[in-house]
Amino acid sequence: MARALMFQGTGSSVGKSVLVAGLARVLTRRGFRVRPFKPQNMSNNAAVTVDGGEIGRAQALQARACGVAPTVDMNPVLLKPQSDVGAQLVVRGQVRGAFQAKDYASIKPALMPDVLDAFYKLADQADIVLVEGAGSASEINLRANDIANMGFAQAADVNVVMIGDIDRGGVIASLVGTKAVTDKKDSDRIKGFIVNRMRGDPSLFSDGMDFIADHTGWTALGLVPHCSSVRELPAEDAADLQTISKQEGRVRVVVPHMPCIANFDDLDPLNAMPEVDLLIVEPGQPLPVCDLVILPGSKATISDLSFFKDQGWDTDLAAHVRRKGWVLGICGGYQMLGRMISDPDGVEGNVAETAGLGLLDVTTCLTPDKRLVEVEGVLLPENVPVSGYEIHMGRTAGPACARPFSSIGGEREGASSADGHIWGTYLHGVLSGGAARQALLNRIGLNAGLLRDHDEHVEEALNAWADHLEEHVDIEALLALARVVEKP
Repeated sequence: MARALMFQGTGSSVGKSVLVAGLARVLTRRGFRVRPFKPQNMSNNAAVTVDGGEIGRAQALQARACGVAPTVDMNPVLLKPQSDVGAQLVVRGQVRGAFQAKDYASIKPALMPDVLDAFYKLADQADIVLVEGAGSASEINLRANDIANMGFAQAADVNVVMIGDIDRGGVIASLVGTKAVTDKKDSDRIKGFIVNRMRGDPSLFSDGMDFIADHTGWTALGLVPHCSSVRELPAEDAADLQTISKQEGRVRVVVPHMPCIANFDDLDPLNAMPEVDLLIVEPGQPLPVCDLVILPGSKATISDLSFFKDQGWDTDLAAHVRRKGWVLGICGGYQMLGRMISDPDGVEGNVAETAGLGLLDVTTCLTPDKRLVEVEGVLLPENVPVSGYEIHMGRTAGPACARPFSSIGGEREGASSADGHIWGTYLHGVLSGGAARQALLNRIGLNAGLLRDHDEHVEEALNAWADHLEEHVDIEALLALARVVEKP
């Protein structure tokens, strides 16, 4: 019979996702059948599932840690921000519509049945389900109709472990304050706490751990020191992009940071290479001289394209092209490189059409249907293996498609410029495979030698992180807090 335990946080970005991933690997190595679950996620970093839907990429990483393929039940509600106040709603892997933040609260109660059904389906496959909350557990203004934190914990009758981040400061106040502001019925569900990202001598915080335990009544499950391996795992929040820029390497790759950037873990394989200087360019800064510019995926292509032009980056990119620099556009970035983007159905808003950057002779028509598929093929013209996934709305066509980026199932995919310096593709994950990444880097002048698949790098990081948690978290005490899942 399955058990479940929920991990909530004192705030966003306290490390919930990677803690669940690491603990999933710990328990899987101990022989448990583990499944990850996040009732509601908000992220433009999404993954395609084996059952033909999409979920947050953090849950795909957690599924990997469990040694299983990701499914839509692992993240039944996904919100993909399209603006500061609106998001696309994905339920059980499929688009349900787009909603403003002020309207979403009234929709949430109708989503709880889907959330619970997905949870119980996972429990039928598992010995233990590790549930991840969202944002802050102490946001009492969002408690009504909540499906992401205490609302779910009450509905599913699961215990909670609270996570605080000592690196950002104020962790004692954050944890004790969470206890203070949370309704007693909810706070009674919190049974333990973990303090994450300790730097320096852990013994210096032993009194702090005792203070938190004394003032909350929660069990101290671990003080987790900072672990460098975590930085090698895919990030979920676009804010983490600011931490990956490097100033070293034999080639420089530049990525403009647009507001609705999506699936930015496409950049991780380059970031892991010391030979590559990967630079994220923030708004207000010019695109510097470099070897390769990557236009990444976008959840709002037309809006991000307008933002790109407003920054003057279109002028910088044109100068880069005149210098015979290289350009790679992935998904939304590919659409931006074309001559025109049309949106006759208002998929992204009220802009019917807009001029692209004009660097590839293609046009894109955005359509309401979304393509969600994992693919394998060969990179052209090198004919080396390439794999990835497509997750996009819209179809792209034009003369440049006669010079495809790759061949998928014998069909042409993507496009290239006549001089071969500009490439567009719908394939996310195209840089993960060692052979394809090596071929693309060879084109821009980096003879990197034989490269391994990035998946191997992720596996090593997961195992190192799990080893770290084995040492610093009381796994037996944690397991003792998990409750048996009982269907109503």
